[in-house]
Order: sequence, then structure tokens, then C-alpha cells
Amino acid sequence: MASEMELVGRLVMSAVLGSVIGFERERLSWAAGLRTHMLVCVGSTLIMIVSIYGFSDALGAHVTLDPSRVAAQVVSGIGFLGAGAILARGQVIRGLTTAASVWSVAGIGLAVGGGLYIPSIAATIIILLILAGIKPLEKRFIAYQQRRHVTIKARHGQLTLGTFNHALGISANRVKQFIVQPAETPEFDKVYIVFSRMSPQEYAMIRKKFNDIPGVEAIAERASDEDIDPYSW
Repeated sequence: MASEMELVGRLVMSAVLGSVIGFERERLSWAAGLRTHMLVCVGSTLIMIVSIYGFSDALGAHVTLDPSRVAAQVVSGIGFLGAGAILARGQVIRGLTTAASVWSVAGIGLAVGGGLYIPSIAATIIILLILAGIKPLEKRFIAYQQRRHVTIKARHGQLTLGTFNHALGISANRVKQFIVQPAETPEFDKVYIVFSRMSPQEYAMIRKKFNDIPGVEAIAERASDEDIDPYSW
């Protein structure tokens, strides 16, 4: 069995490695930030230590120890934190990367708890490179595939999500947001639509279908990497 000081050292190491990943998420103001990642990493390390050493007194002739049984519950149980990171932004589906980072940090904690120091450090570096280093390359080389933000002025009550989906057909699965708000005049509505990332050719095909939607008076559009914040209008 490892000494108590070594076990404490594992907990401290997991806190440090978790903080490295958490700081990258914290600077982007995500719900799961520095403290969340540190807690997940330390907690999973502690669970791994308990799984390995916590039941040694119960070992006997008819009792065997499987250290993976308790640790395996971390992999499935961490999902509720990932779901919280995703749902924290209301109706906008965002936070998948942060949820993945929380799940990965749990893996780092398990590795530290198992005494796999080099792999845990390597995993921390790799995850940090993925989170902070790949994003600029992704924006540079996939810039032509942008989310499309469209504002439609339509007669009051005529443009609903049902009629919009019917007009677009299979292309309706590209819709990420569909928000209807009253316009300046009561006889019209403002409809804000966000389409998922697509090529200009794909968007051009969808754009032609707008003419088949009843009640549409005017259309304005722009390309953006960000979701529309419905509370900023």
C-alpha cells in the first residue's frame, strides 16, 4: 500500500492538473470552470484511492478485490455534471466541449489515483492543446462553414415552427433556434432563426425555400460564429 503522504500527494497533483484544464474553461466564462474541474479531478482521485486501498481490511479467503468496480461508477456518474454544463444556457445547445472536458478531467483524476503520473500529465497537456490550440485552427480552416442567423418579418401568427418545418422539409433539421417575438407593429412578428453550420451552397438551397413560406414580408441575414442571445434583443 502506498504511504499516506503519497496518497495526499496524489490528491494535490490531481488538483493542480484539474486547475490547468479548468482555467482554460474559466477564462471563457463557462459554467464549469476552475473550481468545478478541480473538484471533479480531486474527487475522482479520492474515489480511485478508496477503490484500490479502502477495502483492504475486508480481504480474506473468500473475499477478492476488484479496484475497477468503484472507479467505473465515476465514468457513468460524471454524466450528470456534463448534462448540467450543457443545459446551463437554457434553450441554446452549448457546452458540449466543456462537458467533455469535465469527463476527461475525471479520467485524469482516476489515473492520478491509480498512480499513473506520467499518463495523467500527458493527458492534461493533450487536453489543453485540444481546448486552446485546436480552436484557432478550426476557425481558420472551417470558417466557410458558418452558422447562419436569419431575421424574418412575417404577418402575425402565420409563421410558426410547424409551417417553417413544412416549407423546408428535410432541411428543417438544420434549425438550431426558432424564436418568435412581436415586431414594432402588432400585425407583424419578428422571427429569429439560427441554422447549424453549413456550406454556402447548402444555405443557398435553403434560402430559396423561404419564398414558399406564407406570410413572409422581409428577410435579413448574416453569418456568425455565435448563437443569438434572445435576452439581448
